[in-house]
Amino acid sequence: MKIAVLGTGGGARAHIAKLAELGHEVHVGTRDPKATLARTEPDMMGTPPFATWLADHPGIELHTFADAAGHGELVINGIDGRNAVAALSAAAEQLAGKTLVDYAVPYVYNPDVEHPWPTPWGTMPKLDPCDTDSLAEQIQRTVPAAKVVKAFVTQEQDTVVDPQKAGAGEHTMFLAGEHADAKATVTDLLTAYGWTDILDLGPLVAARGMEMYAHMHSAIGFALGFGTPFGIKVVR
Repeated sequence: MKIAVLGTGGGARAHIAKLAELGHEVHVGTRDPKATLARTEPDMMGTPPFATWLADHPGIELHTFADAAGHGELVINGIDGRNAVAALSAAAEQLAGKTLVDYAVPYVYNPDVEHPWPTPWGTMPKLDPCDTDSLAEQIQRTVPAAKVVKAFVTQEQDTVVDPQKAGAGEHTMFLAGEHADAKATVTDLLTAYGWTDILDLGPLVAARGMEMYAHMHSAIGFALGFGTPFGIKVVR
């Protein structure tokens, strides 16, 4: 399958590498390919420049967001939450009729808040939207002809593509969306990644809870030690 991954950060790279390993034709989207390839410094999370990573992954093609989306039969959104709506809006024509998997978190970085939550990298970002809307719903309204599925967001992406990293894979992946065929496509991809427990939370409104879980995920990560793989299991 031709799959587009929008974004070049650490999470996107996990999907790009795994999809290529599984034999898919992968197209990567970035805002400005020339600028992305020209960067020589790590990003805010310490991720090495994309050009350095790309040199070790031949056969991966880098495009603008819209061009990558145009190449893909399935599109994975790894654009940061604050810029995702605008970037995807500009690619609306290329996304029409396609399954768009969104794992972005609507973080607002360096927030001016009354009671900050200190973390190893500064104040914990706040979520916007929150409670009464979600980034996934905003994306669906912005690109109504796409079939948005919220998934992957409750887990670190290197564990999404390799669930065996935590608890021998015995943990739960969630998804939500309005389109049964799109959710089936995402379920098939997750199965190929190695997931055996996939819980459909229903309509896209459930993305609100999935995105708000980001803070709990961080709290667990801090308690276990940053970088420790873990998962959540829904016991029925």
